[in-house]
Amino acid sequence: MDAIVLHGGASNREELKIKVQKFAEEAINAGSALDAVIHAVRLMEDDPLFNAGTGSNMRIDGSIQMDAAVMVPGDFGGVINIEKVRNPVLVARDVMLRSPHMLLAGDGAVQFARKMGYEEHDPTTERAIEKRERVIKKLKNGEIPEYYHPEFLKEFLCDTVGAVAYINGEFAAAVSTGGTSLTLRGRVGDSPIPGAGIYAGEQGAVVATGIGEEIIRRMLSLKVYEEIGKAPLEEICKRHVAEFGTVPVGVIAISNEERCAVSNLNMPYGIAKR
Repeated sequence: MDAIVLHGGASNREELKIKVQKFAEEAINAGSALDAVIHAVRLMEDDPLFNAGTGSNMRIDGSIQMDAAVMVPGDFGGVINIEKVRNPVLVARDVMLRSPHMLLAGDGAVQFARKMGYEEHDPTTERAIEKRERVIKKLKNGEIPEYYHPEFLKEFLCDTVGAVAYINGEFAAAVSTGGTSLTLRGRVGDSPIPGAGIYAGEQGAVVATGIGEEIIRRMLSLKVYEEIGKAPLEEICKRHVAEFGTVPVGVIAISNEERCAVSNLNMPYGIAKR
């Protein structure tokens, strides 16, 4: 059965679930598995309520640097710290399909985007400005607790958006993120790191969201993928999420027969089948 699973970030923003479900129902009809996940992520990048594309967070210095990646069995493309583009996921797709590389970063990623015809776009929103101002105020007042303090992270969480799909016998995954205001310029999270924030192979596809540093340390998406078929998919995901304790994390995964979305927060997600 063809299916797609979307998530809008491990952000406790339950009000986004209806919107994400609507996006899932639209994206499943976009074409191939790769087309579907890219369409789904693009919809969320264009919606300022999500932390990706337009709506991305400003970093401490006021810049907006975004990461995105796409993956299919045997191939991968990603952009790291790209700036001033509307849809980083489309640039990531072109890195995979239209370049000899797998990852492009910073100015090089921007230059590549321009060569591919992507116009300059300012993703700044009032919400991003206000969020950064709150971070700066807390820094000046000495109110920033330990970085991994769970309650604090829920306020300044580095969300991603993502999708996994199984369509016409093919798997694909895509992710995009605007990072978090509580980071230095140049910081890279889990989203564009194969095996950490994203993985797709012949057995399925997995995407993670949450605290990028912890997801990278555990290579969460690869670990979930490697266990596909050894136990029920939801059981696998729940066990790996539980290992994070109170550190916010979520994962979506799909195989040829199963699909699931698991998080230790109220992660908005949508599932569509046909």
